[in-house]
Amino acid sequence: MSRAAVLAGLGAVVPPREITNQMLSERLDTTDAWIRTRTGILKRHAVEPGGATSDLAVAAGEKALKSAGLATVDLVVLATATPDHPLPGTAPAVAARLGLGHIPAFDVAAVCAGFVYALSVGAGAIAARTAETVLVIGAEAFTSILNPQDRGTAILFGDGAGAVVLRADEDDEPGALAGFDLGSDGSLAELISIPGGGSRQRSGGLPPDQDDSWFTMQGREVFTQAVTHMSRSTKAVLEKVGWPVATVDRIVGHQANVRILHSVSELLGIDKERAVVHLDQVGNTSAASIPLALAAAAERGELLAGHRVALTAFGGGLAWGSAALVWPELATG
Repeated sequence: MSRAAVLAGLGAVVPPREITNQMLSERLDTTDAWIRTRTGILKRHAVEPGGATSDLAVAAGEKALKSAGLATVDLVVLATATPDHPLPGTAPAVAARLGLGHIPAFDVAAVCAGFVYALSVGAGAIAARTAETVLVIGAEAFTSILNPQDRGTAILFGDGAGAVVLRADEDDEPGALAGFDLGSDGSLAELISIPGGGSRQRSGGLPPDQDDSWFTMQGREVFTQAVTHMSRSTKAVLEKVGWPVATVDRIVGHQANVRILHSVSELLGIDKERAVVHLDQVGNTSAASIPLALAAAAERGELLAGHRVALTAFGGGLAWGSAALVWPELATG
């Protein structure tokens, strides 16, 4: 047997403030029926004014630690595209608020693929014996970067956080992360971006344009890229771990659009009933979407001990990634 990172705790949280489709239709040129049909989303959640990503990350982290029966860990990895500040990173503040002491803590910026990337970093730290336990969090206050008048993005995204605890154990232990597949294509970075606010814009000496501070996405092309790379990446990780597609019990994809999830399932030859869907309740929560979906599926009894589970995500960068594990007996926070 060899050393592996094993899923040992799970927690999730969304802010209490709900934004329904009907609420959006009162200020945007859209309807509840249009949003449901195009995306599968019924509602999403938003932080209160003054709320931030770290608030959600701390709450999810507390639940994951409780689920794992731990008071501390050796490392915190936070996946987010909406840090509390441009700098410093948000993870050290989260670790401090959780009372974890002077442990290493840092952010991973891979947008909607961030949680899978962060999982791989945590697993790598355990494999390298630099950590015995790792808290991996995906957290977003995504509504803070949306143009409220942009129908193309305002209907899609919500806020939330999910977290898992990884511990070192043998690779045949249920919950062991069996393999990863990661990739990126920076030549298409403009498809998902916030144009302003970074060093390229600031170094130009021109006053910032307010419109450049909002999140932008070319939805039609992103849809195509997401389906292509999520399906290819899932196939790649299943080949690495030696699982025939037919043996996968659940696929937990990034919760961007129900049509993407069903298209990926169809390309893989997996019944869409085996694809976990949680976006109807929370929208696209970027790096938080997979752990939120895992927690919801576990609570609903859709994830059972022994299930072979594939995770797959796609986001800005462009970046994508997949992982595979056998679901363990797990208490959710």
